Amino acid sequence: MLLAANPTRMHLLRLKKRLKLAIRGHKLLKDKQDELMRRFMDLVKQIQGLRQEVERDLHRAFERFTMARSVMSRASVEEALALPGKRLDVGVTTQRIMNVEVPLFEPRAEGRIYCYGFANTSGELDVSLRSLDAVLLRLLELAQTEKTIMLLADEIDRTRRRVNALEYTLIPSLKETIRFITMKLEELERSNLTRLMKIKEMAEER
Repeated sequence: MLLAANPTRMHLLRLKKRLKLAIRGHKLLKDKQDELMRRFMDLVKQIQGLRQEVERDLHRAFERFTMARSVMSRASVEEALALPGKRLDVGVTTQRIMNVEVPLFEPRAEGRIYCYGFANTSGELDVSLRSLDAVLLRLLELAQTEKTIMLLADEIDRTRRRVNALEYTLIPSLKETIRFITMKLEELERSNLTRLMKIKEMAEER
């Protein structure tokens, strides 16, 4: 598609500079897209194993909690867990991956996981709480990684659209317009040359 431009040498020079800039921008964006894809695939591989570990550990913790519940009454379990003894705060900062801001979770824990006396509770309850406590940090890591993957995927999509716009729309249009203006200028030069030759012939005939 031809761009709106006057067929002059000045516009031709401007379009050539613009084409050079577009080609350079396309290369930089393509390199960025490739690097984002590499980081994205690394995180996808990492999260697959992490999710399996978290699901396995949560399943074991729930199994142990079920065992504790089988030897304790519901009222006893609710009483034992009524006042939590451990507090977990999560600070959120950001870090940059290829100029994309992604979250960085910073957990801060206070207190003990056991919030009850041991005389009237089952040992299975202790084990289940310890298991849940151990998997909690892995859950935060999983959430952080999943959010990072989502943000990288959005940036990859935006970068891909820009690369395609340059590759399939702007650069071909610039090249086509440059060819058109070049042909127009060459045609104008030929016309001027023919006119000058005719003027010279007429002058010689006189």
